[in-house]
Amino acid sequence: MTWTPLDEQEFLLENDDRRNNQENDQENDQENDQENDQENERDIVIAVDRVSKKFCRDLKTSLFYGVQDIATELGGGRRKSDRLRKGEFWALKAVSFTLRRGEALGLIGANGAGKSTLLRILSGLIKPDTGSVMVDGRLAPLIALGAGFNPILTGRENIYANMSILGLSTQAIKRRFDDVVDFAELWEAIDAPVQSYSSGMAARLGFACAIHVEPEILLIDEVLAVGDIKFKMKCHQRLKKLRENGTAFILVSHSAHNVMNVCPSSVYLAKGELVAAGRTEAVIRQYETDLCLAGSDEATGVLTLPEKPPHESLGIDIRSICFKDLQGNILPELYTGEPACLSVECHSYVEVEAANLGVMIKSLSGEQDLVLYLTAAADSEPLSLRPGSAEIQLQLPHCGLVPGIYSAKIYLREGVYSFDMVPSFRFKVQSDRTVSRCLFYQPRQWRVVQSTRRMGQSLKAGAFADDSPTP
Repeated sequence: MTWTPLDEQEFLLENDDRRNNQENDQENDQENDQENDQENERDIVIAVDRVSKKFCRDLKTSLFYGVQDIATELGGGRRKSDRLRKGEFWALKAVSFTLRRGEALGLIGANGAGKSTLLRILSGLIKPDTGSVMVDGRLAPLIALGAGFNPILTGRENIYANMSILGLSTQAIKRRFDDVVDFAELWEAIDAPVQSYSSGMAARLGFACAIHVEPEILLIDEVLAVGDIKFKMKCHQRLKKLRENGTAFILVSHSAHNVMNVCPSSVYLAKGELVAAGRTEAVIRQYETDLCLAGSDEATGVLTLPEKPPHESLGIDIRSICFKDLQGNILPELYTGEPACLSVECHSYVEVEAANLGVMIKSLSGEQDLVLYLTAAADSEPLSLRPGSAEIQLQLPHCGLVPGIYSAKIYLREGVYSFDMVPSFRFKVQSDRTVSRCLFYQPRQWRVVQSTRRMGQSLKAGAFADDSPTP
């Protein structure tokens, strides 16, 4: 093949075109990345950047520090906000996270972790000592029961006052008034003073006012912990609708199930510091683990009780409590869906024909609600005990508890007479399967039963049945 100057010119032109196309593609990619970054920045409604807040435990010292800080600012000086003075402590320490439009973020942690302090900073009630907070959009805080309500005013008057503070005009409030009262279900008490309302009624009114403002950001602090089940269901349905319409909200709750059912992602605070952030299941699992290991009440799997003198015994004494596997080995922790046996070793000084063992299990990671209550009497299983040592076993073919930390109250009775009682036996449940969004574990099996008849035969048989004469 002969290479001519014309071919060389065409080759150079093609290379130039290819190079120009590559440069244009790179510029387009950069422009798209910049546009995506700008869109992501526009979607952010709350940005918390290394926020810290300190308080003083002594009231007089706190007032003195306040006057000192004001004098420093008036004199043009700079406060040393990043240092602790005598008696001060960090309620929040270098906390950072973002909330985007339409997101639901759970905020979990033990009492005193800094959750309410963070919500007060976001709502503008207090200022952080260090760091910055950016809030973009109309914000409606539900930080406490009846917050923003005047107890002397009626429910009707408080609706106008509260919703006007949240940014609505009088005409807008009039248009939404009936919807607010309908949602709160307070028509009979709407003209009564709020101080005569129960905590549940005040919470319903506050929640109804907040959601009918149609906020872009909603802050909820344990408000859903009160009220009946019907109202809680209505609140969850309304939160789902608000989120679909683009409202972002932060939910503070000690109920793990409430957070998991509402918030895909969560933030875990402990002693004012950010411990974990991410998927709600993983964050709550870490919170429950820390809750179990905190302090001296570690869930070891075995509880051994000191032996009582015979004259202090009421007839039967519980000596130890633990869980065992099918081979009789002690289980340090249970696994969801796996078999286990609750072993209660006791010593009897009397003969009992119909003893009753009761087990009341509460969840320590939620609101300490009763999750399981088992008794031998309810199962028509009277327990016969002779003088001496014995082991009472409660066989569990499947552990139905979901992962978490639990406390069991265990007692031995005969009728109404109580022999012995253990107020708290802590144990831990883990899982190697996905059950975090369930209230309990349901043992199950799956299978497909194939029909022996063909679909066409079934349809044909149905057609003949339709054509049969009517008697």
